Amino acid sequence: MKNELEILVALQDLDLMLKELDEVRQLGFDVRSEGEEALAKAREELVSQISKPLLGNYERLRAKYKRAIVPVKGDTCLGCFMKLPTYLLTHMQRDQRVINCEGCGRILYWLK
Repeated sequence: MKNELEILVALQDLDLMLKELDEVRQLGFDVRSEGEEALAKAREELVSQISKPLLGNYERLRAKYKRAIVPVKGDTCLGCFMKLPTYLLTHMQRDQRVINCEGCGRILYWLK
């Protein structure tokens, strides 16, 4: 079973794909995609596996940023490029729980 963080990353990917389809339509192209229904269904399935508070946090961040979930490389958030405190990095590596950047508020995941 995937943890909530992995599910959130997959959800963000789906949301970005759906947004790209919408942007193509706004340019005036008549895009009819059978895959769009499959993407929407997959999104609903992923959403059902995420706790309500975490989903609410993700949706608020998604409204503010293009990417609500960003990787950490080394000791730096790749959303705002702020160096993260050591205690936060320790929690991320050890607990594999959802942690937000203290600088930008985005949800972080460890880039391996």
